[in-house]
Amino acid sequence: MTASDSATDSNAAFPGLDIAVVLPCYNEGATIRAVVLGFLAALPEARIFVFDNNSSDRTAIEARVAGAEVVREGRQGKGHVVRRMFADIDADIYVMADGDGTYDPRDAVDLVRALITERADMAVGVRRNVTIDAGRSGHAFGNRLFNGLYRRLFGPDFSDVFSGYRAFTRRFVKSFPAVSHGFEIETEMAVHAGQLHIPTVELPLDYGRRVEGAPSKLRTFRDGFRILMMFAMLVKETRPSLFFGLLSGLFAAASTILALPVFATYVETGLVPRLPTALLSTGLMILAALLATAGLVLDSLARSRVEQKRILYLSIPPLRPTEEPAEAETAANLAVLRDLLRRLGDRPGRRKAG
Repeated sequence: MTASDSATDSNAAFPGLDIAVVLPCYNEGATIRAVVLGFLAALPEARIFVFDNNSSDRTAIEARVAGAEVVREGRQGKGHVVRRMFADIDADIYVMADGDGTYDPRDAVDLVRALITERADMAVGVRRNVTIDAGRSGHAFGNRLFNGLYRRLFGPDFSDVFSGYRAFTRRFVKSFPAVSHGFEIETEMAVHAGQLHIPTVELPLDYGRRVEGAPSKLRTFRDGFRILMMFAMLVKETRPSLFFGLLSGLFAAASTILALPVFATYVETGLVPRLPTALLSTGLMILAALLATAGLVLDSLARSRVEQKRILYLSIPPLRPTEEPAEAETAANLAVLRDLLRRLGDRPGRRKAG
């Protein structure tokens, strides 16, 4: 071990743990160098990976100059980048952040410590005041809307499902399917954790503004629509009885509304003059019954998938951090003392009666 390696180990915040900082980036040349240097200072024992998602600026060059390992992901979208990061990188703990400088690298220490002390598999940095001022009023409104919708659909486990500052254990990363393509990947992480009852922890952290010349990649209406579609897909996959039950209720209500006038006429005259309406109403009710049946069948399949994912999650060893030096030294001293007392107690004739 070289002198520099010894110095790094002595300054390491979490000795014995393999920590990887993974940074998905798209045209973050103005900020990525400072971000990489910040994480190198906060977590000197960590490996820094910058995943460049087809940037047209100096993102890759600035990241390499700062000391990060750069990996290129050709498929456009944050979801593709996260899937590649989780597949290619092996570590005990993963710290994920954006490369735009809005997250403080020093907070990574608190996120990693929270994983260890709380025995959690995902720590989420909740952005303070993000629903009040996210840089643009449209983003702030979207955060309030979608966070509220998430809590109604999937439960109150998370207060900021779109936070990009997170720490994970290897157990979470290697059991996460990651099927999203874009910014909705964080929502999928939250649903995955909630569905498998994975232990998580939230930490309130400061959230900064992007520097001048580094505009946000979010598009209010386009990405909002994609997130809404992701919500619908996740409800269909994780709560099919609710998804198909709502559709069944809508079709049953439409059928009933159409059938009431036809039925009233039949009671009065004994005739069905509006035969097409009667046929449409009947078809809608049949469709409602089929949707309800599909929801019940798919609900059983969804429960089976959860069981399989849970088994996969449990098959991955949990995080077992090494003992702190002081604790290890104390344990060793106690072991020596116990051995000494045992030997003294086993000495023959150490004391004679009378």
